Amino acid sequence: MCGIVGYVGPKPAAPILVDGLARLEYRGYDSAGVAVLAPQEIRLHRDVGRVRELEATLPKRFGGKVGIGHTRWATHGAPSERNAHPQLSADGRVAVVHNGIIDNAGPLRAELAADGVVFGSDTDTEVLAHLIARAAATTLEDAVLAALAQVDGTYGIAVADLDHPDRLVVARNGSPIIIGVGEREMHVASDAAALVRYTRQVVHLDDGELATVRADGYQTFTREARTTKTAITVDWSSGEYDKGSHEHFMRKEILEQPEAVRRCLRGRLDERFHTVRLGGLEMDAREAREFRRVKILGCGSAYYAGQVGAQFIEELARIPADAEPASEFRYRNPVIEKDTLYVAVSQSGETYDTLVAVQELKRKGGRVIGLVNVVGSSIARECDGGIYLHAGPEVAVASTKALTNMDVAFALLGIHLGRVRDVSPADGRRLLAAMQRLPEQIESIVADEEHLADVATRLAQAPSLFFVGRTRGYPVAREGAQKFKEISYRHAEAYQTSELKHGPLALVGPNLPTVAIVPDDELLERNVGALHEITARSGPLCVVTHDGVDLGVPAKDVITVPKSEPELDPLLLTIPLQILAYHAARTLGHDVDKPRNLAKSVTVE
Repeated sequence: MCGIVGYVGPKPAAPILVDGLARLEYRGYDSAGVAVLAPQEIRLHRDVGRVRELEATLPKRFGGKVGIGHTRWATHGAPSERNAHPQLSADGRVAVVHNGIIDNAGPLRAELAADGVVFGSDTDTEVLAHLIARAAATTLEDAVLAALAQVDGTYGIAVADLDHPDRLVVARNGSPIIIGVGEREMHVASDAAALVRYTRQVVHLDDGELATVRADGYQTFTREARTTKTAITVDWSSGEYDKGSHEHFMRKEILEQPEAVRRCLRGRLDERFHTVRLGGLEMDAREAREFRRVKILGCGSAYYAGQVGAQFIEELARIPADAEPASEFRYRNPVIEKDTLYVAVSQSGETYDTLVAVQELKRKGGRVIGLVNVVGSSIARECDGGIYLHAGPEVAVASTKALTNMDVAFALLGIHLGRVRDVSPADGRRLLAAMQRLPEQIESIVADEEHLADVATRLAQAPSLFFVGRTRGYPVAREGAQKFKEISYRHAEAYQTSELKHGPLALVGPNLPTVAIVPDDELLERNVGALHEITARSGPLCVVTHDGVDLGVPAKDVITVPKSEPELDPLLLTIPLQILAYHAARTLGHDVDKPRNLAKSVTVE
């Protein structure tokens, strides 16, 4: 959350900073700002709203070849110009951009105020600017170290100082900072999306690490010593971060799902032995057999994908598996078992709650693998091994293609764990064949977009909706409700179908539609029975099901998806729910890619 950019080089900094902020806007978009070092002053420009407002009001004379910028998701202080970043020290000499939360900002603020400092904002970031400016240090690096020694909390920061106009100093503790290595120029960002237009050579800072960034290079260090970091190459290109001819990133990413699934499967299906190849797990068959339980950790949609994955693994490998929100796991002092495989799931690989859960697991000796989409991300580096999702860059806040590839990755993991146990070669062959059919089946669902848009227009008129599903269908319902509420702003609640009669049925009536997940599986009869209960109370129905299913009740809207193997049906049943949410939000005139109060990568508690 929040986007950070920085530039040191021979070119005017402001256009590069604004371009980078535009590419990071999905990380926060309530205000934005840039600061550049001029010969006698730090030139500062901030504005409330989107980056386009900042760019439209940027002064024509805003020269400077060293600068920093920020797009904000508010934590301390309401969205306003005074609370936007960069924040300056009282003497106007130091500028700071910051992602994270300074936990002891209140006491530090009180100490500084008692010492005569007048604050110009409500932010915790301004505390850092004052501490750096007041440090008794001769170098910017030592001043930053002195300031950070006084703070508790998380941060990714970039600092510019008028007295050291040839450099930026950056630091990381819990919030990502990446250095982009260019030709006689250097870039800084919180996400590679801001860098790939200028360079694909990047360096990831670790927690507790800082760097001095000059036009001719960088030097990383910690409080104790210098460190050595080698740049890695980012696979993604700048074109992958563009919408192209699409109205929204979310629709582009929905349409990209068939190819994303092909990438996730490529080279991983072993048709000779009817299993999968997952070399990134860093474990052999004997080690895989030793696990007696699987615990999956994620947040938001990653958590719901984890529920799909847990069910697949337990059903196939016949070992207990469950999913839990990483945000809860890290706070409840869990028992860590040596024969449990822990799986951390995150699109960005930077989700703070998930990252801290992984670090706690590692501290207690747990074996952790990661399912992440970003090579070199914090969670990827912390884990013992993992499965890269290969979904490609995902910009829309509401996850689509990354979520689908999480489901695919869990299916791969389930087949791997199942085949080293009791899953027969015939079952392995059956599942591999079904996996290979997934891209074409997704294409056929997306081709039904016109019908789905029509259904979404009707659902968008309801102030509240239920999404229901049973066993395999329940996490599908949860994900459907999540998508609908986060971008359409309509209240949507998910329940297990069997739980309707234990309370929620009291709300069912003509004004509350129910989106029911009804796969053609062993529970079809029970699911159809629940549809009767809803229609008996005049509840409008939208049913997501398979061809040929006799629902036995009049449903206002029926959406059919191709039938896969029962274990893989949840993946395909999820796709139309993405399209429903997209078109409902579009019908209501909302910003589909950047829903209010949310951001793409949650890197704060």
